[in-house]
Amino acid sequence: MIERISSPIKTKEIIEKNNFYFKKNFGQNFLVDSNILDNIISAANITKDDFVLEIGPGIGSLTQYLAESAGKVVAVEIDTNLIPILKETVGDYDNLEIINEDILKLDINALVAEKNNSKPIKVVANLPYYITTPIIMELLEKKVNVESITVMVQREVAARMQASAGTKDYGALSIAVQFYSDAKTDFIVPPSCFMPRPNVDSAVITLTLLGKKKVETIDQDFMFHIVKCAFGQRRKTLMNTLNNLGKLNLSKEEITEAITSIGISEKIRGEALTIEQFALLSDELYRRSKK
Repeated sequence: MIERISSPIKTKEIIEKNNFYFKKNFGQNFLVDSNILDNIISAANITKDDFVLEIGPGIGSLTQYLAESAGKVVAVEIDTNLIPILKETVGDYDNLEIINEDILKLDINALVAEKNNSKPIKVVANLPYYITTPIIMELLEKKVNVESITVMVQREVAARMQASAGTKDYGALSIAVQFYSDAKTDFIVPPSCFMPRPNVDSAVITLTLLGKKKVETIDQDFMFHIVKCAFGQRRKTLMNTLNNLGKLNLSKEEITEAITSIGISEKIRGEALTIEQFALLSDELYRRSKK
């Protein structure tokens, strides 16, 4: 077994040896608690049968645990300055490949096809907080063949992912995550487990992708357009928001008729609608807009 680097002393030693400086624009916070890393592997249920995509490996603390538990690991790191460090810390694992790339610019479907014959993969990551939502949406909306996504995120983001209609945390992210997956918070992680320490608590959450969508809709992209509009002006009524932002080629009266036709009030706000109601409404608006 290669020497563990998941301790404050060892992490600091590696950073100083390589004259590495944390970049705020990359949201770099390295895990320095081996118990947390063990718990992530357990939450993701990683076995030797698994192909794992790791996003943002940093200096390789989580990467070590993944390489020792999975069959194959591909780690995608945007920071060029971390590549030589990763080669030093985890370069001896023969089941690990490191790619220096921006995950949001990488064709993940092509990577999965090339590296894993398009078979299902697991995603595990300590995500940079500032791009958590874009990365999650990229994985979900691009229909990457993912079995599960186990990620470290801000605690409040984990709450948003699981929020119910009518609550303050409920929004477009809640609907997207719950449309594609079952979300479960595995455990909470305090700032003391990172270097440098973030200002907020974190959470590890697992999204288990659904074999069948939670709801059916005529046009999925259209539905998510309606969802994003609904939360674009959160304090306004749904009717006014859709009239202002929807670009539906429908009059205010037609939008009102569509809303009331599915049994909800014209004065309702978007935050009160369930996923099922959004699907019904988007289908109704879609049909009317195509006439």
